[in-house]
Amino acid sequence: MKKVFYSSLLLLTNLTLLAQAPKKIKFKAVIENRKSDTLIIRGENAFNQIIPINSSKQFEATFAAPKGFYQFFDGQSASTMYLKPETDIVLMFDADRIDKSITYSGKGSDESNFLAKFGIREEVFTEEAFAKEPDEFQRLFEIKKTQDRESIENGNYDPEFKTIILSSFTNNDRYILQAYQGISKERKLVGKASPEFTFENHKGGTTKLTDLKGKYVYIDIWATWCAPCRQEIPYLQKIEKKYDGKKITFVSISIDQKKDYEKWKSFVSEKNLGGIQLLADNDWNSDFILKYEVRGIPRFILLDPNGNIVSADAQRPSDPKLQDKLDVLLQEANK
Repeated sequence: MKKVFYSSLLLLTNLTLLAQAPKKIKFKAVIENRKSDTLIIRGENAFNQIIPINSSKQFEATFAAPKGFYQFFDGQSASTMYLKPETDIVLMFDADRIDKSITYSGKGSDESNFLAKFGIREEVFTEEAFAKEPDEFQRLFEIKKTQDRESIENGNYDPEFKTIILSSFTNNDRYILQAYQGISKERKLVGKASPEFTFENHKGGTTKLTDLKGKYVYIDIWATWCAPCRQEIPYLQKIEKKYDGKKITFVSISIDQKKDYEKWKSFVSEKNLGGIQLLADNDWNSDFILKYEVRGIPRFILLDPNGNIVSADAQRPSDPKLQDKLDVLLQEANK
């Protein structure tokens, strides 16, 4: 199960706290498997702190910034933290598993640690609760709501931080229910025939879904403007290479708008994207996209050789569980 809820906390970066006279923040980051030699911290009012790596292979800076939520970026990897003036905070993580490895220490690190641990708790909850039937899901959901509120109310956190987090829980709860309802609906699609499509092929002509019968089909719904989609491309390319010659076809369907047609054509060529590259006929409003109720991308779909749905919301290429799933399916297909 992918993390689908932490986005509600990322929205907190758009909330503005009361203006304060900036005081200095001491900041240090130690990153394993870093993706860039520059760490960038961004916040409200166009705040943009660029921290280059030093001779000790660490990122250190002292800067003025008002209290509030910020995002840090290591290449395309990003996460949210909370900074306060007159603090001395140390960030540590492994960029290859950023969501599960982030830790903070030092003066003023409690709030950021809360955000990091909350993200992990959300993922654990989705893994367990989203596999349950409605009654059991609701029971686990009520327990989670209570624990969420107790975790912030009983903690020694900045009062303004507490207020914002508590107010965010209502939206987060609503988002969880919507996601569970969507996943429950997707689960009912398993084994049923997939909706069809006929889309333009980057290499010329058109491709129909029926043309692909006889092999498993792994579909990536994406767009050139989507950063998380682009982040999955290297992982997808590795998987395409690993399963080359196997009983599986990889299809990427772009939902770029017609005005970005040339951008799509150029991007596919310049990045040497593999698999079958298609362009949806009416972006978000394409019939295939609407029937799968795609509301966010990237979105991945897995079909069996008969064109029936194995998963309407399959694991991403970056998720090791995808290869485990494909290995099992392909082994069964070769029996």
